[in-house]
Amino acid sequence: MAKRFGDFLDAVSEFLAARKGLLPLVGLFLILVNLVLQFVPSGFWGESDLLLHLGVIVAILGIMLSWAL
Repeated sequence: MAKRFGDFLDAVSEFLAARKGLLPLVGLFLILVNLVLQFVPSGFWGESDLLLHLGVIVAILGIMLSWAL
C-alpha cells in the first residue's frame, strides 16, 4: 500500500514539475465558475461558495508546489 502511494506521489510530482502553472489555473477556473454560478439559478452550487473556497485552496497549493518543485 505504501509503495503504491509513493509511486503515485512520484508520478504526480513529475507531472506537476513540468506544468508549474496548472494548479493555479485550475484554481482560477474554479473561482470563475463560482462567479458565473452566482448569477445562474443552479440550486446548491449557486447558493454556496464551495467552488470559490476550493479554487482558492487549489491555487494557493499550486503556487506553493510550484516553488517547491
